[in-house]
Amino acid sequence: MLAIIDYGAGNTYNVAKAFAYLGYESQLTSDPAQIAASSALVLPGVGAFNAAYRKLQADGLVTAIKAEVAKGKPLLGICLGMQLLFDSSEEYGNTPGLGLIPGRVIPIPANNLLVPQVGWNQNKLLQEQSLFKRVKDEYTYFVHSYYAKCEQQYVVSYVDYGVKVPAIVNYQNVYGMQFHPEKSGQVGLGLLKDFMEGNGLR
Repeated sequence: MLAIIDYGAGNTYNVAKAFAYLGYESQLTSDPAQIAASSALVLPGVGAFNAAYRKLQADGLVTAIKAEVAKGKPLLGICLGMQLLFDSSEEYGNTPGLGLIPGRVIPIPANNLLVPQVGWNQNKLLQEQSLFKRVKDEYTYFVHSYYAKCEQQYVVSYVDYGVKVPAIVNYQNVYGMQFHPEKSGQVGLGLLKDFMEGNGLR
């Protein structure tokens, strides 16, 4: 059973619907016991980093998530959920994150481009052996004003938006997608399937 973590800041319904379309059973939960009993975790999210992290912490979910990741359980963060995987964010002051991937979340510089980035952008693949190699040169759908600043070794793909914005990241059993796979058509659905099958989850 896939646990989609529900902490009041996520596009949880559409994420669950996407996994159901692919034939995977999931449950929306904020219960640490159900999270512990799951086979994999998905952390969606929209909104502000600091409010989201405080809610995770208040609900005991920071400890629960980190405990399951330490056991080797696969975790996929989506949009704000990906940003929460990092050490900290500068959004509305400096806020700690889950610390599961080294790096920090910083504002997208204006650079004569509209911020937030809203719409489709083309992925450039850096890791040819990744579970997510199908994303090469494909367009996915983004809505965000902040991005992850991290070492290239953690970046599976990036998009150009005045700066190189990590689009997919990976460190060990932790994965993140800055875009919304559930809004990215067949490419996005395929990437969710790759996450499941690549981790031996049928």
